[in-house]
Amino acid sequence: MIKISVQKHYCLVEPQGPLTAEDFAEIARQVDPVIEREGELDGLIIKTREFPGWESFGDAVEHFRFVKSHHQHIEKVALVTDAKVAEFFPKIANHFVKAQVKSFDYDDFEDAVEWIS
Repeated sequence: MIKISVQKHYCLVEPQGPLTAEDFAEIARQVDPVIEREGELDGLIIKTREFPGWESFGDAVEHFRFVKSHHQHIEKVALVTDAKVAEFFPKIANHFVKAQVKSFDYDDFEDAVEWIS
């Protein structure tokens, strides 16, 4: 399950457990109308204390499909977490996506919002 909130300048995604294909379908349902209306989404903020992983390999594949089909339409991605993945995520992601990617400590959520805005 995933909690999604579309704000004026960004979409906030908060995983509530292992990620599923349905989670990515729901994110798409909520951000696609914004992208269609505005041409792009200013930012996506992923906020989770620890990376929850995926329920299955198929769910991970759906995650990669979502990224492939949406990264051209999202200007910035902020990862707000205390997970170790935050140390290398931006370096790797910046090679594969158009969006600027940056990590923030979990308690620095407001800094992530400011960076997106």
